[in-house]
Amino acid sequence: MSGGIFSRLFSKVKRPNEEFAEMSFMDHIDMLRKHLFRIAIYVGIGMLVAFFNKEFLFNYIILGPLNPDFPTYKFFCSLSELTCITPPKTEIFTRELSEALMIHLQASFFVGIFISSPFVIKEIWDFVKPGLYEKEREATQGIVVILSLLFIIGVLFGFYILAPFSMSFLSSYNVSDLVKSSATLSSIVNMIVMFTFFTGIVFELPLAVYFLAKLGMLGPKFMRTYRRHAFLVLALVAAIITPPDVISMIIVLIPLSLLYEISIYVAARNFPKEEI
Repeated sequence: MSGGIFSRLFSKVKRPNEEFAEMSFMDHIDMLRKHLFRIAIYVGIGMLVAFFNKEFLFNYIILGPLNPDFPTYKFFCSLSELTCITPPKTEIFTRELSEALMIHLQASFFVGIFISSPFVIKEIWDFVKPGLYEKEREATQGIVVILSLLFIIGVLFGFYILAPFSMSFLSSYNVSDLVKSSATLSSIVNMIVMFTFFTGIVFELPLAVYFLAKLGMLGPKFMRTYRRHAFLVLALVAAIITPPDVISMIIVLIPLSLLYEISIYVAARNFPKEEI
C-alpha cells in the first residue's frame, strides 16, 4: 500500500499535459507573479473597502463582541440562564500615538483578505490546476466554491461563537481584586484575527481529508479507530478556548465533532475501495 501511495505522489513530477510540459521554470515564475499580482489587487480592494468604513469596521466587527447587543449574547441569553454569557467589561486603550492608525491598517488588511477570499482561492487554484491530470481536474470540480464556503463558515463560527465566549471568559478572569482589567486595541484585534482565521482553516478539514483519501493516505478505518482519541483532543481544544463551564464547551465541541464525522464520511466515499 505504501509503495502505491509514494508512486502516486511522485507521479506528479510527470507532465500532465503538453502545454504545462512546455513551460520553463521562468514561465512558471512568471505565471506565479501574475497570480500574486491579481491576489494583491483583490486584497487591496477589500482592504480599501474596510479602511474607508472605519466606523462599521471597529464598532461592528473588531469591537462587536464587546457590545452587549451583539447577536451571540442575545441568542444564548434568550435560551436560558445556563447558556447566557455576558459581554467583556474592560477598558480599551492604545499605548502609542500611531497605534490607532497602525491597528486601523492591520484590521483593514485582514478584513480585506476575508472579503476577497473567494477570489484569492480561485487565483491559487488557477495556478495549481495546470499541473493536474485530467482525472484529478474532474475530481476537483467546484473546489473553489467549496473551499470558499468552508472558510467563510469557519470564520463566521470563530467570530460569532469562539470570540464572544473566549473574550467574555478572559476579561472576567482575574488573579486579584487589586488588578483592574484593561486591554490594548492591538490585543483585541489579534484575538479576533486568531479565532476567525484559525476556525476558517480548521473548517477546511473535510476537504483536506478528501484529498488524502483520494491519494490513499487516510482512510475511514483509521479515522473510526481513533475517533475517541480525536474527540478527546477536540474536547481539550473546546475546554481551552471557552469559559470553564460544560455548556459553553459543548456548544463549541458539537460543530467540531460534526466536522470530524463529516470527514469520516468524505474519506469513506473517496478512499480506494480495494484499500478500505
